[in-house]
Amino acid sequence: MSRPSASVPMIAFVCTGNICRSPLAEALARHHAGLAGLAAQVRFESFGTHDYHVGQGADPRTVATARRFGIDLSGHRARQVDAGHCQRARRVFAMDAGHHRHLHRLAPSLRGRIEPYLPWLGLAGDDVPDPYYGDADGFVAVHRLLDEASRRLVERLPDLLSGADD
Repeated sequence: MSRPSASVPMIAFVCTGNICRSPLAEALARHHAGLAGLAAQVRFESFGTHDYHVGQGADPRTVATARRFGIDLSGHRARQVDAGHCQRARRVFAMDAGHHRHLHRLAPSLRGRIEPYLPWLGLAGDDVPDPYYGDADGFVAVHRLLDEASRRLVERLPDLLSGADD
């Protein structure tokens, strides 16, 4: 699937190393936007707050779980977020409270564009759990949570992209 050009609005997802939660959120959002016929209207990207895994692919457990549910993460390469990414994004979604604080320190003037992902969507809990130190069941649980979050995000995309959701 081709990606939209850099001229369309970007929505970014941020976790710690950009190998588990944020690349999965990116891929699932892209998938659901495609199903809704909105893929050409928005660009999804993901980043990490830290440079631990820059240039590496997604965690093999994330890749395997995503593949199990029909999502391809084979082309993902981890990147570290910078203030420019935040400035270019229509919205930046933090996977947990620590990422949210980090992003606010990185781009303090952009507070209105940086949001914790689950609360913005009205989902229970403040944080997307980090499956990195857990077992395969944790990756499946995070996949299910992010899949639901992506469905809700796509429902709100028309308003978000028009600026009505600001």
